[in-house]
Amino acid sequence: MDLLRWLFDAQLHIGGGFVLWREVLGNLFGLASALGGMRRRVWAWPVGVLGNLLLLTVFLGAVFGSPNPVNLLGQAGRQVMFIAVSVYGWYRWKSARSDGSAPVSPRWASGRERVMLVVLLVGGTAALTPVFRALGSYEPVWSDAWIFVGSLLATWGMARGWVEFWLIWVAVDVVGVPLLFSAGYYASGLMYLFYGCFTLAGFFVWWRARNREQRVSVETQFPDPTVERDSLHRTGGPR
Repeated sequence: MDLLRWLFDAQLHIGGGFVLWREVLGNLFGLASALGGMRRRVWAWPVGVLGNLLLLTVFLGAVFGSPNPVNLLGQAGRQVMFIAVSVYGWYRWKSARSDGSAPVSPRWASGRERVMLVVLLVGGTAALTPVFRALGSYEPVWSDAWIFVGSLLATWGMARGWVEFWLIWVAVDVVGVPLLFSAGYYASGLMYLFYGCFTLAGFFVWWRARNREQRVSVETQFPDPTVERDSLHRTGGPR
């Protein structure tokens, strides 16, 4: 038990402050999961779950008796949500990969789906803000609610293969960085800052993948007639 307690409370001292190693490791697992998601690898989901379990204990600091006794209920709640949605995404991607190809083909969300995402993000934030405030979450509470709802929608969008899910992550990171720094979670704040740049890169990677796969699909369904004509010209006609 003493060893477990030591591992639980292990700290990385930086100047006059500290961060928990659990927070660092949890965010590193999250980064590995994001990299796997960019490359559309199934292992991204279980790796992400490991990071979520670690960060759940971090953001319930007062509950677990951590050296930083600050509860961020939205941050903690989204770890539970991540685990649940990751199980869904893991199953969906694994089931889709039946021929050895990528488990998901990136696509743009429809107009109706985009409207739904915006309504859910804004409406969900407004609905959860008073709930989180009543539970004693860190101020400004709307930021915590925004991060929670946005993270849910982004993870769901990744499971569905929507290219726009990367942009939802950007919106989460923009709000999350100042909130985490103000609450003293510096490792997570720095990671969110990095994620903001990373998610923009991921958006363009999936965008290019979508265009490439769409072009291949069109060429497969409608072969270029000039290819056959040039081939016949070189060989002297049909045989």
